[in-house]
Amino acid sequence: MSQTVSDFPVGRLHRWDLSGFKLALLTALTAAPLAHADAPLEYFLHSAGPAATPTMHLGWGLTAMCVAVVVIIAVLLAGALMRRRPPTAERVLGKEGGGMAWIYIGVGVSTVALLVSLFYTLVTLEAVAQPSLTPGLTITVTAYDWWWKIDYGDDTEPANHFATANEIHIPVGVPVKISLKSADVIHAFWVPRLAGKTQAIPGQVNAQWIEADAPGVYRGQCTQFCGSQHAHMAFDVIAQPQADFDAWRSAQVRQAALPADGQVKDGQKIFMDRCAGCHAVRGSDAAGAQAPDLTHVGSRQQLAAGTLTNTPTHLLDWIEHAQQIKPDSLMPSFTLNVQDAAALSAYLATLR
Repeated sequence: MSQTVSDFPVGRLHRWDLSGFKLALLTALTAAPLAHADAPLEYFLHSAGPAATPTMHLGWGLTAMCVAVVVIIAVLLAGALMRRRPPTAERVLGKEGGGMAWIYIGVGVSTVALLVSLFYTLVTLEAVAQPSLTPGLTITVTAYDWWWKIDYGDDTEPANHFATANEIHIPVGVPVKISLKSADVIHAFWVPRLAGKTQAIPGQVNAQWIEADAPGVYRGQCTQFCGSQHAHMAFDVIAQPQADFDAWRSAQVRQAALPADGQVKDGQKIFMDRCAGCHAVRGSDAAGAQAPDLTHVGSRQQLAAGTLTNTPTHLLDWIEHAQQIKPDSLMPSFTLNVQDAAALSAYLATLR
């Protein structure tokens, strides 16, 4: 079966009446195809950056050690089962202490194996603790139930500051420092092919760094159970050549264009009345801070933290059926008549 969530009409998806477990299972089974980047095995068999390569090698080393232990135990067990003991007279005890040598060997080998794995783990942690070069970019990632806010720039340069959601753009070959925060509960930030896991903890700022060796889209995921929609808390890291990244950043800094009169203007009014309390659109009076910034929502590849592909149909269906598609999220389902739906869609289509 090669279909993904995006292959089905979203209008049908919310009518399946999926329970939270079924919805999470569906997401887990289709997460990699939906992200159009990493197949499941890519998470473990390959790395794409210097912060992930030592961790991948450590994983393979520990896996080889575990396999060796299992094979040795299986061989010894098979030998013991096939070995025939010489017959002995009843009520006659054999020589005591005959098996102690195997106990000494087992304890000795186990001790050496554990010390080697401990040393290798510490070496790996040291290798990925800091990048070899000074980070060329610093961004702040804040985890929410159940999406990711990404801030570029800082308050000292308001003109260069902007926020996006669930999509991190980075230049290829440049170490990127990530300051991790949480707005509610404990989450965990993980981009398997670029770096190990780092927790986002309320009231604390943790540091992480990533670097991509080649252009591509690398899937990330929250890996700390954080509630009913934990499985629907994904994000993309999009690595681009420096020129493409600079062009993307210049486009994101710009404010949204003012709508002309007509349907688009009507759609903006509907947005201001019903959406601006939570969402922000720079260049307008919408300044909500509890939901994703939508200034350039049309430029993103995914909606609802990787739950849906970003198409006009999916966007409208997400607005009207958010609680069926992603139950318990803070996004309410809105009832729109045909005219309002068309006007709101027309306005959102300008936010690119």
